[in-house]
Amino acid sequence: SKQLVTFLPFPYSFAVSSKIEPFYKGGKVQVNEKHIFCTCGSRVNVLEISTGKIVHSVEHDDQEDITSFALSCDDELLVTASRALLLKQWDWKQAQCTRSWRAIHTVPVASMTFDSTSTLLATGGCDGTIKLWDVVKQYCTHNLKGSSGVVHLVQFHPDIGRLQLFSSSLDCGIRLWDLRSSQCVCVLQSHYSAVTSLCFSTDGHTMVSSGRDKICTVWDLKTKKAKRTVPVYEAVEGVVLLPENEDFSQIGVKSKDLHFITAGSKGVLRVWESSTARCVHTQTLSSTFNPVSGEEEEEEGPRHHLVPVSLSLMQNYETNSFICCNLCLPSSQFVGYNDEVLDVKFLGKGDSHIVVATNSCQLKVFELLTNSCQILYGHTDTVLSLDVFKKDSLFASCAKDRSVRVWQMDSDGGQVFLITFDCTVKVWDLPVDLPSTGADIHQLTASSTEKAHDKDINSVAVSPNDKLLASGSQDRTAKLWSLAEEGSVGLLGVFRGHRRGVWAVCFSPVDQVLATSSADGTAKLWSLQDFSCLKTFEGHDASVLKVIFVSRGTQLLTSGSDGLVKLWTIKTNECVKTLDAHQDKVWGLHASRKDDKVVTASADSNITVWVDVTEVELAEEQAKQEDHILKKQKLSNLLHEKKYLKALGLAISLDQPHTVLTVIKGILSYKSSPPSLTRFCLRSPSESLLRYCVVWNTNARNCQDAQAVLQVLLTHLPPEELLQYQGARTHLEGLIPYTERHMQRIGHLLQASMFLNYMWQKMRVTGAPSR
Repeated sequence: SKQLVTFLPFPYSFAVSSKIEPFYKGGKVQVNEKHIFCTCGSRVNVLEISTGKIVHSVEHDDQEDITSFALSCDDELLVTASRALLLKQWDWKQAQCTRSWRAIHTVPVASMTFDSTSTLLATGGCDGTIKLWDVVKQYCTHNLKGSSGVVHLVQFHPDIGRLQLFSSSLDCGIRLWDLRSSQCVCVLQSHYSAVTSLCFSTDGHTMVSSGRDKICTVWDLKTKKAKRTVPVYEAVEGVVLLPENEDFSQIGVKSKDLHFITAGSKGVLRVWESSTARCVHTQTLSSTFNPVSGEEEEEEGPRHHLVPVSLSLMQNYETNSFICCNLCLPSSQFVGYNDEVLDVKFLGKGDSHIVVATNSCQLKVFELLTNSCQILYGHTDTVLSLDVFKKDSLFASCAKDRSVRVWQMDSDGGQVFLITFDCTVKVWDLPVDLPSTGADIHQLTASSTEKAHDKDINSVAVSPNDKLLASGSQDRTAKLWSLAEEGSVGLLGVFRGHRRGVWAVCFSPVDQVLATSSADGTAKLWSLQDFSCLKTFEGHDASVLKVIFVSRGTQLLTSGSDGLVKLWTIKTNECVKTLDAHQDKVWGLHASRKDDKVVTASADSNITVWVDVTEVELAEEQAKQEDHILKKQKLSNLLHEKKYLKALGLAISLDQPHTVLTVIKGILSYKSSPPSLTRFCLRSPSESLLRYCVVWNTNARNCQDAQAVLQVLLTHLPPEELLQYQGARTHLEGLIPYTERHMQRIGHLLQASMFLNYMWQKMRVTGAPSR
């Protein structure tokens, strides 16, 4: 048989392929072998390190922010604390809360930790108290008082046999608690600022503490005195001990003495030898961070902290990101929060990456397969816009610092290197030979500058043949310019018609047409010949922020302040699809080179990649139609053969109430050895039969068939089961008035028939002999 093949001229449907969502906005972080646990408002998200995807998430029902959490050492239990003073215990792999209880603290919990046996939980409160909980027997075992202010750090000694707990609060001391007597044994004084972390040697006799007073202290826990103070020359956010009896010669470890890694405000990793207080290795993560020098670091300014969560994971406070490391070398990075996303573009060979401009001076380049991110430094103020060159390895960025920078991506390793707000248009000449690395930075000089608009310019675009330039401005106009080979710019015409500022301009890839989008809620198409408006597209409820051509110039995609992305067919002016995945302004909109993917980015911090599923949906629809035709033919054959049971089930699956009614009538009119209607109805989907009976019952011709089916359902099915059907109450309420009407009609008919019978009995045939 011949197959009917339908060709679709252009896409009409997109589906979400992947999302880059906020998963971390600051706060505590824990890591196990495969996952990163981090807080995001009222949720704790579990990130899979290998894929960069959120695989689990637990959330408090009361939507209160989580103030602290702890993962047990055996990775089985997760306990969270919220501002509502509730503690919840989770089976995090199933995202199920197994137990909840009041924290007893009078104010929120600031810190918590498990002991090495995963049975004791310590919580440090903002009220200066520490509670210990037996999570197995489910009761509070200790209430430790004496800390001054918020207890921001609690940690058990790794040797549980010692029954010791260490804590630190606002007085910058480290308190050692004996859990047998519930007393504070001593206060270790060394730091003059907040103590940020503690770590212990394998034998449990040595402890290293770090603080924001730019020192680390090595403690002898036998004598409870400081063995050595190590000046690290930066506010330290965390310290991690290197494992003993392993070879770390690659990072400068030559002796068997205790070594530890520090990280903090300068964004560098340092390896220290505890016995000599000597730094044996410094690793600057230059591809990721913009380290702060000692002269530039301000004591009261914002901290750009790098925090060692573990030996293989670092955390950056400035960018809310995590860096996976191997021997202090970064291997991958995950960004937890992008803030307001202002622009996004596909990048790299096969559109394997996206470059993102957020409400900051850094650029972020995401690998779509793994969500791993590079953070690019260069601009000194918010980056506003991006554009990608025809060669997929080059892209440009412009920012509020009044600079335009050109970047190049290494096609093999994916690394990006730097090659370098007014009312003017500038033309820049790029050097023919661009460097392959970021070693040399070219300073570009503008070859032409023109006073273009009376107000700020929001968008510029270059035509596919590089001979024309378009600009859109807040002055409600767009302008067309000629681009000469020597770099000069000449005004060709002005596009007037928008009632408010023009947000974006875009050239058609095939026609001499320009598309514009405006704050007046419309997008327009303009002729490049006479500068007239050809078409206007209306549908957004707010400003249209971006417009691009797709499907070889036959369709438009627009994004707006209403959080919607709309797909328009230019020929018909029809909106064929509305994509709704954002809650705020959609600033970024870009299509891949093959037109099979679209990326959108919004002020809600979400980045969404869409794929064209038109062919898939068309194939599914065609398969459904073919299946429908085959079932209809099979149903016809079953009815002809009077195989009513199979016909009834097939008619219900095709959702054909009239055919079902025909089958019911055939069953009821079966003369020779009539089959049981009860057997037929109970073997069929009762919910659909109930719904059909409501329709049949409205017609006096079909009411007897409907009532016969209803009698079977109401007699053999319990009321509880009937009420579980979707819309059951509504269906039953709809049956009552028509059933009462049918009863009245039958009652009148019965009365009339009895009167007729009486008249018949009393009547005498004329001429009959009397008896």
